[in-house]
Amino acid sequence: MLLIRLSRHNRSSFTLLTRRLHSASDQTESSSRLRDHYNFQPPPPLSLASENHDFIQKKKKPKPQYRPPSSLEGVKKMHSDLPFDFRFSYTESSSNVRPIGLREPKYSPFGPQRLDREWTGVCAPAVDPKLESVDGVEDPNLEEKRRKLREKIQGASLTEAERKFLVELCQRNKTKRQVNLGRDGLTYNMLNDIYNHWKHAEAVRVKCLGVPTLDMKNVIFHLEDKTFGQVVSKHSGTLVLYRGRNYDPKKRPRIPLMLWKPHELVYPRLIKTTIDGLSIEETKAMRKKGLAVPALTKLAKNGYYGSLVPMLRDAFLVSELRIDCLGLERKDYKKIGAKLRDLVLCILVTFDKEQVVIWRGKDYKPPNDDDEYSSFIHRESSIDTDFKL
Repeated sequence: MLLIRLSRHNRSSFTLLTRRLHSASDQTESSSRLRDHYNFQPPPPLSLASENHDFIQKKKKPKPQYRPPSSLEGVKKMHSDLPFDFRFSYTESSSNVRPIGLREPKYSPFGPQRLDREWTGVCAPAVDPKLESVDGVEDPNLEEKRRKLREKIQGASLTEAERKFLVELCQRNKTKRQVNLGRDGLTYNMLNDIYNHWKHAEAVRVKCLGVPTLDMKNVIFHLEDKTFGQVVSKHSGTLVLYRGRNYDPKKRPRIPLMLWKPHELVYPRLIKTTIDGLSIEETKAMRKKGLAVPALTKLAKNGYYGSLVPMLRDAFLVSELRIDCLGLERKDYKKIGAKLRDLVLCILVTFDKEQVVIWRGKDYKPPNDDDEYSSFIHRESSIDTDFKL
C-alpha cells in the first residue's frame, strides 16, 4: 500500500511539473509574438532591478503636519518708550507688597516673543530686572522722567473758565465718550482706550465703580501718572481727565496690548489664625462677637465706596465693627479688607458669612487730621463741580 501511494504521489508531481513547463513555453511563445508584432520588451525581473540603481524608487518625504495659520508668527518684537512698568492693574496692585508665589508658570500676557521687555510674572519692568542696581525697586529716574514729560505735555495751567468749559463738554447730554473703571481698577489696556478718546476730544469722562473707589486718591494719582493727563473734575466716582495743552495725537506713545489677563498671584493670608496680642480663645470670642454686633453699613455690589474710610474713622469709638458685604464676590470684599487695613490702620478679624469684621487694636490712637488725607479732601472740593449724572 505504501508503494502504491508513493507512486501516485510521484505521478501527481510529475503532471504538475509538465503543466508548469507547458505554461512557461506558452508564455515565451506569447512574449515572442508580442515582441515580433508590437516590439514589446518585458520588464526585467526584480532581482536585476534591485541591482540597477536607476530602478530604485526614491522614498517620498512625509508631508509636514498641518499647522493652522497664527497671527503670532513672524511678528517683530514691539518696543515702547513709556517710562513705567507694564502690569495688569495699577490701582489694585502695589510694588511694596511682594507675592509669595505664582499659581502657574510665568507666561507673558503680551504673547510669545512680542515684547522687548521680560515678563517677571508680576510685571514687565522698564529697566532690565537682571541689573543689580535696581534691586526690585523702581528706578527713581523713571519717576523724574514721568514728571518732566507730564509738565511738558500739560503746559500752562487751566483757567477756571477753561476748566468749566471742559467739564461742560463731558456732560452726559453732550457726549457718550466714557471709560468705565471697575473692580480691576486702572488696567494696562485701559491706557490705550484713553488715548483713543483723546484723539477726538480734549477730555474724557472716567466712571469709577466698585472696589477701587475705596481709595479715589490712588485712582487719581495713577490716572495722572500713567496717562500724563490731569483730572480737572471729580463728582463721586465720575472724573474728567484732560489731555493737556501741548498734547499731540500724532505723537501718542505706542502701547503694546495685553492679549489675556495674567494669572493671579499668591499673596500672604490676610486673616491670621490668632490675632497679634490675643490668645486663641480670645480670638475665637472676638470673631463670634464681631459677627453678632450690628453692621455699620451694607455695601452694594459695584457701588461707590468713597465715604467708607471717613465713616470707619469716626465709628472707631467702639472696639469691633462689622461691614455687611452680602452679595459681593469673595475676592471683592477681600480687597476691601486689605485696603481698609492700610487706610484705617486696623486689624482684620474675619471674612466669614460675607462679612468684614475689623478691630481697632489695643493701642489704637485716633488720627489727628492726617495732613495728606486732608489735603486731598481740600483738592477734591476745589475740583468738584456740579456734574450732571
